[in-house]
Amino acid sequence: MLEGLRIIEIEGLGPAPFACMLLADLGADVIVVHRKNGRPAPGMPERSLIDRGKRSIELDLKSAGDVAVLKKLVSRSEALVEGFRPGVMERLGLGPDDLTTVNPDLVYGRMTGWGQTGPRAQTAGHDLNYVSLSGAAWYASNQGEAPFTPPTLVGDIGGGALYLVTGILAGVMAARSGRGGTVVDAAIVDGSAHMMNLLMALAQTGGLSMARGQSLLDGPHWSRCYACADGGYMSVQCLEPKFYAEFLARLGLTEDADFTAQFDASRWPQQTALLAGIFARQPRSHWESVFAGSDACVAPALNPLESMAEPHMAARGVWQDIDGVLQAAAAPRFSTRAQLTPHGIPARGEHTDAVLEWLKRQ
Repeated sequence: MLEGLRIIEIEGLGPAPFACMLLADLGADVIVVHRKNGRPAPGMPERSLIDRGKRSIELDLKSAGDVAVLKKLVSRSEALVEGFRPGVMERLGLGPDDLTTVNPDLVYGRMTGWGQTGPRAQTAGHDLNYVSLSGAAWYASNQGEAPFTPPTLVGDIGGGALYLVTGILAGVMAARSGRGGTVVDAAIVDGSAHMMNLLMALAQTGGLSMARGQSLLDGPHWSRCYACADGGYMSVQCLEPKFYAEFLARLGLTEDADFTAQFDASRWPQQTALLAGIFARQPRSHWESVFAGSDACVAPALNPLESMAEPHMAARGVWQDIDGVLQAAAAPRFSTRAQLTPHGIPARGEHTDAVLEWLKRQ
C-alpha cells in the first residue's frame, strides 16, 4: 500500500524503529542507518525483529563522507525519522534546517518522550514516566493497586510510534500536494494524552471519576480480570445491559439479587468479591467452555504463545513463527491485498554496498 514511499531511519530505540517497521510492513522502502561498527542496545538482539522489511546500511555520522552519503539519501527520500533527545541531530549538522536545504519537501519525523520543547525536553525518561505524566496510566490497574500499564504498549507504541506514523503519512500527503515539507514533533506525552479523549468523553456524562476505581470502566464487577483455579485469568467487560444479562445467564445468576443492580457503584465491591469467588472455583478451560460462542463479552487473558494457538487468532494468522522468531503479522489488512507476510530481518549493514551502488547511479 505504501510502495513508492522511501524513508530514512536513523538507528534509535523503541518507538521510532517500531514506527518504521510498521511503515515497512505496509510496503514503504525503509533504509535504516545503523551506526558503523555499532552494537545493538542492551537487551536487543543482533538482528532485531523491528528491523524486519528494512534495508540496512552502516554509516558514521561524525564522518564528513558518510554525512554526504546520508544527505544524498535524504535528497532521494520523502521522510526521515530520528528518536534522539532534542538538539542531538542539530549538533551532527543533520537537523531539519540542515536537511531541508537538501530536500525542501522532506518530512522530518522526530520521536521523543517529552517533546521538542518544554521543561522536561532535555531530561531522560521511559514509557511509564511519559504515560504517568500524561494521565494515561492513571486508570491502569485495579483500585488499591499502583498504576501500571502493559510495558511499552500505551506509551512507546500507542502514544509514540503510531502517532509518528500518522504524522509521517500526513506530512507526506501534504508535501505531495505541493505544500512543502514539515517537522513532525511526535511526543509520547502528547499522543498518550490524546488517546485519553475517549475516556474524557465519558466524563461529559459523569462516567469518569478522577478517583480510581469509581468510573464506568475501571470500577464495576463486570469490567476486570478474574483469577481461575489453575492460575489462569478471564477478562470480563459486559458494559451493555443485554451483554450483562447474557453474562449472568451463563453463570446461572439471572435471578440472583446480588447481581441485578448492574450500575449501582455502591455494590460493585461486593459484586466483585462474589465473582472472584465464583471464577476461583474452576480452571480457565472450564470458563472458556462456559462462555464459548456467547455475547457475554468474556475472553481468556492469554500470553503470546497461548494466543498463537487460540482458534480465532490462529484462523486469522495473527501470530507467526518465522525462523524461530515469534512475531505478529502486519496490520491492518486491506481488501485489495493478500495478508502481508512479515519480511526478513536484515543484518546490520547488510545492504550498504547495494545502497551505495544505487546512489552512484542516481
